[in-house]
Amino acid sequence: MLISADRIWIDGQLQTGLAIETDGITVTDLRPRGRDRADLNVPLLMPGCTDLQVNGGGGVLLNTDPTVAGIEAIAAAHRRLGTVSILPTLITDAPEVMEAAASAVIAAMGRPGIAGIHLEGPHLAPEKRGTHDARHIRPLDGRTMAVLQRLRDADVPVLLTLAPELAAPDLLRRAARMGVVLSAGHSMANADQARQAMADGVTMFTHLYNAMPQMNSRDPGMVAAAILSDAYCGMITDGIHVSADMLALTLAARPRKDRCFIVSDAMPTVGGPDRFQLYGQQIRVRDGALINAEGSLAGAHIDMLESLRRLIAMTPATLEQVIAMATDIPRQAMGLHPLRIATGTPLADLIALDRDLHLTPLI
Repeated sequence: MLISADRIWIDGQLQTGLAIETDGITVTDLRPRGRDRADLNVPLLMPGCTDLQVNGGGGVLLNTDPTVAGIEAIAAAHRRLGTVSILPTLITDAPEVMEAAASAVIAAMGRPGIAGIHLEGPHLAPEKRGTHDARHIRPLDGRTMAVLQRLRDADVPVLLTLAPELAAPDLLRRAARMGVVLSAGHSMANADQARQAMADGVTMFTHLYNAMPQMNSRDPGMVAAAILSDAYCGMITDGIHVSADMLALTLAARPRKDRCFIVSDAMPTVGGPDRFQLYGQQIRVRDGALINAEGSLAGAHIDMLESLRRLIAMTPATLEQVIAMATDIPRQAMGLHPLRIATGTPLADLIALDRDLHLTPLI
């Protein structure tokens, strides 16, 4: 089968005049389109999205179903929406829930769409906990370090979000040496503390602007330190968590343009019902947002492709910039192999988009 594309994502840029041959399972050739009549023509062909912050999907929340079946259900829900690789994300919970989630991810590695795990908390600043349960917040400790070591011994990519100003520097450095990707988030760190955290091994910031002190003229805070650094910054681009102007400002101000990426922060309502239980409390979609009883945002009701479309609509970012932010850059941030359109690539790892950047069938 010959599939031609008006534009195709190759090596970090959109190219024209190319087609793929496929046996329906893998890409068997990538070549110039020539004069051959294609069996299918699509406006845009690209690798599926990679999302480093997926709390749930398809009605399933990792915190309440930290099992292989739960992880597979979440990944399947996002795959149907164009995201082919995820870090299932466990937010702050009891130590035994973290241990169960770690065991489940270790068992699930190698199954479609499972790229590792994101532990968002519980080592957070209580003042910036957001929807995270204060009962389970605690300093980075030996029990978590043992979980991290077990995951890394099993070669599982691990992202750990924490408030670095509250963590012992030697533990940060030890986790970084294990190969854990450390991300600052849900933190009260000032600019100097954020820079010290980067010196101690932090290479990322979690959902920039959200759950961290904001910039002002005499106290730039960790937001400014993040923007001015070479660290990776995840951003929720639903237009609710961060305004269009702040998204545009961030993209314009960063010294390296390949250091921002999109995360969905998706909850079970993505690809599922309009409500779910979190810490025994019902969370519902209201005007596109998920808000708990305390008035805090409780994750996001958005998938990666909708995030991509909104970012383009809200900012001057180009399509090439935004595709990279949804595909290549998050993988670079985690040290994952890039998803490339090449001979041998599984067809299931690719997506086709129409002219409005909505999914269109590949076969």
